[in-house]
Amino acid sequence: MGDSITTVVLSEAQWKEKLTPEEFRILRQKGTEAAFTGDLWDNKKDGLYTCAGCDQVIFSSNSKYESGTGWPSFSDLMTKT
Repeated sequence: MGDSITTVVLSEAQWKEKLTPEEFRILRQKGTEAAFTGDLWDNKKDGLYTCAGCDQVIFSSNSKYESGTGWPSFSDLMTKT
């Protein structure tokens, strides 16, 4: 772990190829999932959460908490070098 992340630069066409249509809408077009949906909102497993766009670790299950909002909530961002 460290305190920096690596920026991933792709063309919009490359992002569309890499991501699912839903991931593209959320990550590239500033969309959001509906509350209380998605595979991870109620996930209780230990582990690391990675970004679908850049594949970097961004959260640990150790910092996940129940916010009552219907979206996964984390108290701390993980970054790595």
